[in-house]
Amino acid sequence: MRKVKWGVLGTADIAWGQTIPGMLRTEHCELYAVAGRKTEKAERYRDAFGFRKAYTGYEALLEDAEVEAVYIPLPNDLHYEWTIKALKAKKHVLCEKPLAANEKQAEEMFRAAEENGVNLMEAFAYLHSPFVSAVREEIDSGAVGEIRYLESAFITPRRPDTDIRLRKETCGGALYDLGCYCVSMALWMLGREPDEVRASAQFSDKKVDLFTSVLLLYKNGAVADLDCGMLLPEGRLDRFRIHGTRGTIVSPVEFNQCGKIPYTVIRDGAAVTKEVDAPNNYALEAEQMSLCVLRGDRPHVSKEFSLRVARVTDRILREIGY
Repeated sequence: MRKVKWGVLGTADIAWGQTIPGMLRTEHCELYAVAGRKTEKAERYRDAFGFRKAYTGYEALLEDAEVEAVYIPLPNDLHYEWTIKALKAKKHVLCEKPLAANEKQAEEMFRAAEENGVNLMEAFAYLHSPFVSAVREEIDSGAVGEIRYLESAFITPRRPDTDIRLRKETCGGALYDLGCYCVSMALWMLGREPDEVRASAQFSDKKVDLFTSVLLLYKNGAVADLDCGMLLPEGRLDRFRIHGTRGTIVSPVEFNQCGKIPYTVIRDGAAVTKEVDAPNNYALEAEQMSLCVLRGDRPHVSKEFSLRVARVTDRILREIGY
């Protein structure tokens, strides 16, 4: 099977540090072209990773008929504009999370993909991990009974107000940047939207949330307790635990962790620890998207799931008054 010719639309840190190195590990990704606003930066990416072409400006890459799929790591506020442009140029698109600023934008993006006969997938790399699949299989098998309480947290150090992740005009803030992980994890494991959303937040002087705490409440009694923030003096906190009617699943896992990942199922007073060997998550998502292009596979992170995440995020944003 041949390789898909990929274009990278932007020179963000996540592309340099995570996604492009992941693409290099795949079987069916060809690093064909990269585009940046500045010529020097695009050329630096080309030379470092072996792209065949480096473009100044994003339009130039989209005009290249050889480019089949595009990865978009641009700032959050630019996802909608450039994803739509890429889709209309008949490119398959893998766009960084959060896919859009709101559900309405996400709906329009998926409509553009359908109208142009191409795939659109939100880049939740961690959802491709066999660790996530293993935990979901434990839940589906009834290993811990019905979920009653799920907790997830993603908290990092405080960033300066000038950082793009803490600017309101670029859809910055803890919920957009980090909370999307917690929200998506809860919805993936629980399999449905909550009946009620409650949330509160601490804001910066720039009116951007530094910390947001969320409760997703379900009529069957299940609760998802989600915390995200950018306020630690140092280090980072990832927390993930599921409590069911028959047992508990605990794992000291970071989002997008690879390697050997342990998790423990506690039931009837006995604890059984299992281990999952997880490859590079970014390689997994890029390879899966390539197979969508080559043989018509369905995106692992589906349209329906991304719209669900966007819809719940909208509800949380309304709750905190963002």
